[in-house]
Amino acid sequence: MKINKYIIALVLTTTFVGCKKDFLDKAPLDSVNTANYYKTAEDAVNAVNAAYQPLQRPKLYNFRIWTTDIMAGNSVTGAGGGTDGIETQDEQNFVTTSANAGVLDVYRGPAPGILQCNIVLQKVPAINMDETLKNRVLGEAKFLRALYYFNLVRLFGDVPLITKPQVVGDDLKVKRAPKADVYALIIQDLNDAITVLPAASSYGGTDIGRASKGAATGLLAKVYLTLGDYKKTVDLCKQVTALGYSLNASYADNFSATKKNTGESLFEVQYSGATTYGFFDDFNQASWTSTFTGPRNSDFVGGAYGWDQPTQEFVNDYESGDLRKDLTVLYPGCPAFDGKTYLASYSTTGFNLRKFLVPKSISPDYNTSPADFPVLRYADVLLMQAEAMNELGQSGAEVPLNMVRNRAGLASTTSGLSKDAFRTKVLHERRMELAFEGQRWFDLIRVNNGQYGLDFLHSIGKVNATAKFLLLPIPQQEIDANPNLTQNPGY
Repeated sequence: MKINKYIIALVLTTTFVGCKKDFLDKAPLDSVNTANYYKTAEDAVNAVNAAYQPLQRPKLYNFRIWTTDIMAGNSVTGAGGGTDGIETQDEQNFVTTSANAGVLDVYRGPAPGILQCNIVLQKVPAINMDETLKNRVLGEAKFLRALYYFNLVRLFGDVPLITKPQVVGDDLKVKRAPKADVYALIIQDLNDAITVLPAASSYGGTDIGRASKGAATGLLAKVYLTLGDYKKTVDLCKQVTALGYSLNASYADNFSATKKNTGESLFEVQYSGATTYGFFDDFNQASWTSTFTGPRNSDFVGGAYGWDQPTQEFVNDYESGDLRKDLTVLYPGCPAFDGKTYLASYSTTGFNLRKFLVPKSISPDYNTSPADFPVLRYADVLLMQAEAMNELGQSGAEVPLNMVRNRAGLASTTSGLSKDAFRTKVLHERRMELAFEGQRWFDLIRVNNGQYGLDFLHSIGKVNATAKFLLLPIPQQEIDANPNLTQNPGY
């Protein structure tokens, strides 16, 4: 989706709208003049474009989401040592408190996106415009609102549920809604989105990468897998397949800065690498992954801050012959990256991430990476289908699993495994296939009500990991501002 260059349009338009009239009639520069906006199809498209933009921020997919793999035990913070990334170190060591800055980020991150989605859903229905385009815009807003809330409910449990723009006079001290109500909204939004969104193949030009029918269907499958409704999960995964998705021939193509929105991609956060805004600004259009995960003091990529360093245990979990290892991890003796030899001294664990690195020929500086971030891939869908079929006791669960394994150069898993053994196989495959894409933590906390995750974390020495950490704390700053918020148990 090349819409990222238009994402700022709504902010700029709503800031200056109303200025064509007499000088004294100008709209305030810090508010939206709804009397003069939300009138045209262009307004509608600009409004939904703005709903995508918070996904790009470091509070979500540009940083906090993928660093949940550190909490999940795939890696350690790394970075510059000392207090650099102390909030992530605390999450890694399971000493997180309600004052944790990273927790505050990820709690607040979805809020502007939800607000913008609510504005679209309130204002766009009244616009006189092409009905097909109108429905698409509304479907995009519902998909995005569902995605924002899905992240919140999995990380925090009960959260305030806000479904319309708040205005002066509203009660702004909203209580936490039961997570069942949050999931009900997510499911309704995604079902509505599936009904009206087009297939990804219908998008062209600047629209490539927008939310599509496949994205909404795949996300709904993940919602039902999280809730343990395996029949609906299988049905939805099959619907995704019927839409024409397929695995890329090369695993690496899913993370290439030059091969974006491939046939395996259901949805990815878009970046252009433009330097119009500061690298640490909310409106930054450059990906952080290459800069932050590149080996420190190596000159491998622009920046190279050395975050998210894989552990020895994670690297040991690769099966012999797994092609994904050399495409995911830098290790002593690995194939050179962009002509450069990796040294164990570049990291505290002896390993660095390779998966997201962008060569300097494409991104010469720390703030120029155009690499997108994968939110949902067809490989994920196949593994969800395999897991759900196994839980239902259906035959053929190994078929989608083996599609992913065979692409990785691994032998097929045969039928005949027990349900427990097959589940273990699928969860291992999910770990290796989706490593460092912000999926592992959610797998740990959803299986067997989180006991799978606690058992795994204890097995790798995370002795501080207890049941309370299956949810993050509600930030104390939020509770101070809203006394109606309650804290999660144990914090």
